Amino acid sequence: MKNLIIIAAALGAVATTALAQTAPSPDGNTPAIATPDTQNPAAPVEGANSFTEAQAKARIEEAGYTDVAGLKLDEKGVWQATAMKDGKSVSVALDYQGNVTAQ
Repeated sequence: MKNLIIIAAALGAVATTALAQTAPSPDGNTPAIATPDTQNPAAPVEGANSFTEAQAKARIEEAGYTDVAGLKLDEKGVWQATAMKDGKSVSVALDYQGNVTAQ
């Protein structure tokens, strides 16, 4: 019975740690971010990008941009495109963390 209580406590500690979320760090060493509401201050961050072209376009559109055109993955692993926002044409970037930035 004592061992069962110790095992249950250990599993509870592991589960709590696994559920903790990480916020962006100012130095850019942030794990992949899955929420469009969070932005890494060092964005766009270079790195291996796993977004497909369709996913990249959708992510940029979710950030409020329209008419996404010329979408290309550059040598740094950042998707680059032009798009419209607030009636203006802007260059946008999407990094592997999901950060969408106007350039």
